[in-house]
Amino acid sequence: MSLPSAQLDRTFAALAHPARRQILSRLTLGQASVTELAQPFAMSQPAISKHLKVLELAGLVERGQDAQWRPCRLRAVPLKQVSDWVNDYRRFWEQSLDRLDDYLRKVQEEE
Repeated sequence: MSLPSAQLDRTFAALAHPARRQILSRLTLGQASVTELAQPFAMSQPAISKHLKVLELAGLVERGQDAQWRPCRLRAVPLKQVSDWVNDYRRFWEQSLDRLDDYLRKVQEEE
């Protein structure tokens, strides 16, 4: 699957920071407010909001509106796209290792 370079760049950039990965991990449990997402971190709520903005721009998080509560929820589609992209390379390496294994078996049989 071909993924547009800009989307791939945004997704990897968003995943590059450990706090953003931790936020995504928390959101796998369900939606949460910015206050709830900020609890495990030693950083301000505005700093968490900046991380959320990066995640939103990458399409990994969306914010809803429920009266005064603005829940954040995970959007996993970009993660699936990254997984598909990485799988192409995984297949390449598996095929390369299979060829190496075949070669080593052939060399051992010849000895």
